[in-house]
Amino acid sequence: MPPFPFSLSIVIPVYNEAGTIAEVIKRVKDASTAGLEKEIILVDDFSIDRTRDFLHSLQDPELKIIYHEKNLGKGAALHTGFAAASGDVMVVQDADLEYDPQELEKVLTPIVENQTQVVYGSRYLASDENLGFWHSMFNKLFTKVGNLLMGQKITDVMTCYKAFSREVMDKILPKLESKRFGFEPEVTAKVSKLGYKIVEVPISYDPRTWKEGKHMNFKGQLESLWALIKYSLLK
Repeated sequence: MPPFPFSLSIVIPVYNEAGTIAEVIKRVKDASTAGLEKEIILVDDFSIDRTRDFLHSLQDPELKIIYHEKNLGKGAALHTGFAAASGDVMVVQDADLEYDPQELEKVLTPIVENQTQVVYGSRYLASDENLGFWHSMFNKLFTKVGNLLMGQKITDVMTCYKAFSREVMDKILPKLESKRFGFEPEVTAKVSKLGYKIVEVPISYDPRTWKEGKHMNFKGQLESLWALIKYSLLK
């Protein structure tokens, strides 16, 4: 196991989140992080609403803000954020408050306690009542296929809340390719191929409606499925 971690990088990919970004930053700052010193990294993926103007207006030394000069996708924003991170542990936080920053401590604790080096927050270990029938059906089927291909026993491969030790991220970051929806299955496949066991903890989930938010469409589902097969079996 790696030495006890002392610092945490919270990576927040951002795209058109003018309605929630200020509250996200506040809640992340206030969140407990299992005793780890926080570094907050926001990567704006070329927002075209008021998000970028708001971020430019901030004069906050606690924040590291990076701007993409064109829209590249969530996966690409995460690549940028991980590359800029200096923490012993890295965790993903969404920018739309579907995931509660107060639960970051729950996600980080198994790494801090040296139980594992990779933790996922599972929406299904708590309750899937907020996810909707079709959303749950796709995610559960997708995860079952992923478990068969990757040798894991997890319940929620598509969750946002993923935490990695520095050791793991240093190994996988140079190999990550997926810039959009394929990021989740790709990172899971590459962690699995290195032999790391993924530990899950239950988390809550407050999804945006289809009218409010950016949800994965059928094209995105196909992209994710192809990435799952590609990175589990072919690469």
